[in-house]
Amino acid sequence: MDLIHGEGVSELFQVQCHLYKHIFSYIDSMSLKCAIQLGIPDTIHNHGQPITLQELVSKLNIHPKKTSCVHRLMRLLVHSGFFAKTIVHENQEKEKEEEAYTLTSSSRLILKDNVTSLSPFVLAMLDPTLVSPWQFLGDWFQGSELTPFEKAHGRGMWDYCNQNPEYNNIFNEGMASDSRLMNLVVKDYKPIFEGLGSLVDVGGGIGTVARIIFEAFPHMKCTVLDLPHVVANLPDSKNLKFVGGDMFQYIPPADAILLKIVDYQEDLNAHQ
Repeated sequence: MDLIHGEGVSELFQVQCHLYKHIFSYIDSMSLKCAIQLGIPDTIHNHGQPITLQELVSKLNIHPKKTSCVHRLMRLLVHSGFFAKTIVHENQEKEKEEEAYTLTSSSRLILKDNVTSLSPFVLAMLDPTLVSPWQFLGDWFQGSELTPFEKAHGRGMWDYCNQNPEYNNIFNEGMASDSRLMNLVVKDYKPIFEGLGSLVDVGGGIGTVARIIFEAFPHMKCTVLDLPHVVANLPDSKNLKFVGGDMFQYIPPADAILLKIVDYQEDLNAHQ
């Protein structure tokens, strides 16, 4: 059967599935964001044992009419690996079995009270501020704007953050939450930093990584270089100094330079 360039029905459906997978993949990330906003991981954790659908709906204060919608959300999140299902019994006689949800390693990483929680990072990256520029990608290629972000918002990202304190706080907290995982890197790879007397973290935000490093190496002097509005009013300490500036103009001297999740293109465009 000649359907598309000689492909049969089976091959055509495989191509269709591949296409649909990429069309609807955004649902996975938005469902994860929804779970964090509703507090589902923390609710399951605080429950202290596997939680049934009815218990979850009750604790989340969701209207009973939306129970089936919560069920569909949890099915997707189980499929994505953020939660797992188990069987619980309603009474000691084990007369009735019911499905219940438990955490997985991935959902434990987004528990809000954990020091290494990535919940703020998820919320910052999936905020409409950063998601909407992707809707303008095709227009950006055909336009004159320097970045898709500028095409979507009419200004560069750092100018946008400077003028929108609410999202600026969301973004900075997201970056800080990701940086807290550096605790594990510094602990397991101490030889990388041994022998250094000073370090400058370029684009270091509010100094989360720098603090982790100098706490592990008290002799080290750390400097955080970031845009003036990011480091404004952040206090210096004995081991930590904040410098507002442009990395293309000046980087404070140090034994080592650290670059972590720096939007080089956005910074370069802002510099130009």
